[in-house]
Order: sequence, then structure tokens, then C-alpha cells
Amino acid sequence: MGGLKHIISTKQFLDTSILENLFLVANQMENEDKNKKIKQTLKGKILASLFYEPSTRTRFSFEVAIQKLGGKVITTESASHFSSVTKGESLQDTIKILQEYADVIILRHNKEGSAQIAADVSSVPIINAGDGAGEHPTQALLDIYTIKKEKGKINDLNIALVGDLLYGRTVHSLLNLLSLYSAIKIYLVSPPELKLPQKYKDVLIQENIQFEEVEDIKKILNKIDVIYVTRIQRERFLSQKEYEQVKGSYIINKEVIKSLKEDAIIMHPLPRVDEISPEVDDDKRAAYFRQARNGLYLRMALLHMLFNGELKQRRL
Repeated sequence: MGGLKHIISTKQFLDTSILENLFLVANQMENEDKNKKIKQTLKGKILASLFYEPSTRTRFSFEVAIQKLGGKVITTESASHFSSVTKGESLQDTIKILQEYADVIILRHNKEGSAQIAADVSSVPIINAGDGAGEHPTQALLDIYTIKKEKGKINDLNIALVGDLLYGRTVHSLLNLLSLYSAIKIYLVSPPELKLPQKYKDVLIQENIQFEEVEDIKKILNKIDVIYVTRIQRERFLSQKEYEQVKGSYIINKEVIKSLKEDAIIMHPLPRVDEISPEVDDDKRAAYFRQARNGLYLRMALLHMLFNGELKQRRL
């Protein structure tokens, strides 16, 4: 079983030992950065950012990550509007060109399955930075890393996933990783229109992970160790009317978190719209900005290990 070439899905990660190694390297990267002693292990490597959808944290953190490790970046923002795509170029042809210029391609695309399409024609690593309503594997990796840092463990936790579970690709990727752990219970909190697709519930069933579907978040707040909030994915709806019907279904504010455990944490992949009130930001349980910072070091570790063949693969 060789080293991982492309990162398309969290299903590729074999077991928790691989994740623990990744977390150790991420911790090392953070310590080296604080002490200004980062090793230039990727000097001469070039990362291409190919984003067909907007991004702030993912794009910038990957670009900063490789530069801190000695590499360089070529980038385009809104590739669907400012590249040869406007002339009708296919994704496959774009990848075939970029592989001649870069050593790794970070791809975000609006269509589910696009990352695998790109990987099928690419001679350089493709990292899926979000493919429509499919997956966002590096977000899930930093989410798990954050839970471990904040709670000291991942096993034996009650975790609530709140909001858009139908289109929320961060949730889809995260569930694959959570299924590797034991003695956890997952609460799936969403309006009926945005329930988790059955294929992801099947993963939980297969791995004997306890889960419960809930509409009223207030009924479970006192049981939760980790509350993972997601925004309603407006861009996935066919009409503004459909979006307005579910917008604001769950709003985490000071009144709501009164019922939350004192040692619980509140997470969000960001960006947020109205689902977490800014008044919560100063609460010690609000971990979402720490979560975003963790993304830099997790992605540094990921790039380092990817290029050095230190990530083991499981075929999809």
C-alpha cells in the first residue's frame, strides 16, 4: 500500500493512526512557526490554486502553507469567470495544462465528482478543496484536529452537526472521519428539507456509530461536547424562495448557549451568515477562529507528508 497521490475524499484515510501522525506533524509545524524555525522542505515546489467557487480560508491557508515551507504559488480567483473556461475549455484540459506548470493543484469546483475527474487525468497531485455538495476533505481533517486539540480526545464524545446537512460538504467529509472513532454519538440537527443524505447515514450504520436525527436543538444542548454549526448553502438552492424558507433555522446566540456545557466547544467551518451571533465570539467555548488557524498548520503538514510519501492510501 503506497503513499497517497491525490486527496479526493476522507474515505481514503485508513485509520486513526494515520490521522494521529498528521496531527503530530501539524503540531510540529505550529511550534516551528512560533519559533521561526520552519524547515524549507518544499523549496522549489509550485502550488496552483484553481478555484471555480469563492474561497478565503482554504485558498489562503494553502497558499500560505506552501510558501512557509519554501514553495511558490500560481493562482486564479473565480476561475469560472477569469480563465479559459469562459471560452469553453473543459476541466480536463485545464488540468492537463496546469500540470505542466505546477507540482500540486488545489481544486475547488461547483460540481460533485469534479475532483475525481481532475485526478483521473492529472500527473501531479490533486487536492479536493470542495466539489459541489460532495466533500471537502482537508476541512474535515482540520476539524478533527481541532476537536483533538480542544477536547484532548475524539472518542467518547457527543457531537451535534447543525444546519445544512443535505448540501454541507464539510459535514459529509467529517462524518467519514468520525466513523473511525468509538463511543461517540452524533446528533444530526437540521430542518426536514436539509436532512443528511441516506448514503452518509449508511456509513454510520455500517460502522456502528450511534446517531439521532433532531429538529429542535434546544432539547439536546446540555448533552453536547462539540457543536458543529454550518451555514445554509444558498448557492445550492434552485430558487431564492426555497432558500428563504430554511434560512435562519438555527441561530446560536448567548441565550442558546446558556444550556451548553461549560467545557463544550462551538465549531464552524466558516464563513458564517447569521447562524452564529457575533456576541458568541468572546465566549471561551467559541473555537471557530482557532479552528481556522489550525487549518494553516494542518495543511502545511498535509503538503509536507504528501510530497514525502508519508500518507498511506485506501483506494476508493
